[in-house]
Amino acid sequence: MAAIHKIGRRKTSVARAYVQEGKGQITINGKDLEQYFGTGVLRYKVKQPFQLTETLDQYDVNVLVYGGGITGQAEAIRLALSRALVEVNQEFRAVLKPEGLLTRDPRMVERKKYGQKKARKKFQFSKR
Repeated sequence: MAAIHKIGRRKTSVARAYVQEGKGQITINGKDLEQYFGTGVLRYKVKQPFQLTETLDQYDVNVLVYGGGITGQAEAIRLALSRALVEVNQEFRAVLKPEGLLTRDPRMVERKKYGQKKARKKFQFSKR
């Protein structure tokens, strides 16, 4: 099986995942998964598609990710991996779709407006 290439996005993060058959090694930007994501929650998010499809140690993953923060990057990787697994086996779609792992999260940061302190916060109003 040749490497499958899929892209996942979240906020301003973009992840390019290359999935191929192997022993379950996950590499992100040249670093090991445990090295790149320190906390357990983000590691769980990245491994979630494999755990749901019960293919945890069957595929080697190489990911290039840039932009945004670590949470956005982890969720972008999760989307890319979910898309890649569906291409490997169409039956995985029935497992991943109800969990919301094949949906691109559209929420973005609202822009700051002029005459205001932030996107929605205004400057303090003084009557006198």
